Amino acid sequence: MRYAALVGLLVLAAPAQVAAQANDLTRSDLTRSDLTRHEITGQQQTGRRVFAQSCGVCHLPPVLGAKTYGPPLNKDAGGGDDDVMREFITNGTPRMPAFKYYLKPDEIEAIISYVRTVPVQAAAPAARGGAE
Repeated sequence: MRYAALVGLLVLAAPAQVAAQANDLTRSDLTRSDLTRHEITGQQQTGRRVFAQSCGVCHLPPVLGAKTYGPPLNKDAGGGDDDVMREFITNGTPRMPAFKYYLKPDEIEAIISYVRTVPVQAAAPAARGGAE
């Protein structure tokens, strides 16, 4: 009985922890771009929330520095073209599921609006190999 209660608590706590981590990561993206909650629109705030809930599992690292399954998304995603982003989100790709039956059109627009606020991260300097 104790084991079942413990497992139940873990199952209930896990989604909240994952959502909190995703929200922290998207919040750090905003900090890096010098945006605050007051400087993004309501649509972008909705986009940040939906992105963290629906896209974060593949596009946000579970811990800083970890690799992600999908590419990190920023304002240059889809070549900076909103129509390309909309197509990818709506119909998916060979590696990404389609969200046309899961997300409403205004949620897709909110995600695009939010992603356009995320700055492009500078490439890490190449590691120097061997002794000189």
